Amino acid sequence: MPAYRLVIGNRNYSSWSLRAWLFLRESSIPFTETRVPMFTPTWVDQVAQYTPAGRVPVLLDDGVAVWDSTAIFQYIRERHPGAVGWPTSAEARAHAQSISGEMHSGFLSIRDELPQNIRARRRRDRTELSDSCLKQIRRVDEIWSDCRSRYRSGGDWLFGEFSLADIMYAPVALRFLTYDIAIGQSAKEFQRAVSERATVREWVAAATEEPEAISFIDDFVPASKSPLTLG
Repeated sequence: MPAYRLVIGNRNYSSWSLRAWLFLRESSIPFTETRVPMFTPTWVDQVAQYTPAGRVPVLLDDGVAVWDSTAIFQYIRERHPGAVGWPTSAEARAHAQSISGEMHSGFLSIRDELPQNIRARRRRDRTELSDSCLKQIRRVDEIWSDCRSRYRSGGDWLFGEFSLADIMYAPVALRFLTYDIAIGQSAKEFQRAVSERATVREWVAAATEEPEAISFIDDFVPASKSPLTLG
């Protein structure tokens, strides 16, 4: 069995670290973990030991470094076909991959104005958010509601059974909890499934115990005016 090592940032703040970690845990892939707190004086040098991209997560495997969560998904799935994957039907799979790609490359205003902050509970009023952010919130609500209406007979997740699409959107569900973002009832079903998942609860519990605080996230400083790399 390969001895994988996953380099992550703060659980409380790093949404992409959550995706990679959740994928490995849900896939029952053994791994060790190295946590590198973000935006400390040594952050850049520490992360540079593992990846030239200067970002987490990073998967290490016997001299191979894989960064970017989607690359980690593919790398593991090529070696472990039983890992969490896509829906089995071609139609659902194409749908899941499309919305996951949308998440991977988009929703920048949500990332900027609603950064991951798991242990916080701070309601954001609609008047505090940009038109772009509100539009993106509506789009996420639409995605979740549409998926649940189509695939609810198969289970509690976006496509019935748990898939990579759920991993991609899990951090957004937690962000919406943090900031008390109003969403429709069908979308709430997905949010509830995420918040009640044992692995997610494990991550959240660990996040609440972290000692670090990143002030520009806690104080709602826009990403454009902070050191934050949108994620």
